[in-house]
Amino acid sequence: MIIISYDISDTKIRTNFSKMLKKHGAIRLQFSVYETQNTKRIMDNLMEKIDAYSKHFTADDSVIIFDVNSDSLRKYGNAIYRDKPIAYF
Repeated sequence: MIIISYDISDTKIRTNFSKMLKKHGAIRLQFSVYETQNTKRIMDNLMEKIDAYSKHFTADDSVIIFDVNSDSLRKYGNAIYRDKPIAYF
């Protein structure tokens, strides 16, 4: 599982970055924090896209990528229900 946290000052780049993450299967956890769990190929493609975006970042911008072992991850509150299937009748 990968957690991506970002702080991008330019609104247009920030919006496009967020859309790109969603397009690659990332799930928004908070405003600038996403979680993704995909195949190696998709993750490699995502990292290439992030590298491409980094060329447009200013000195104030940052992106942090955490590689998290999902077995040792703890979730509380609303985050608990994101991983459980929901059945509607």
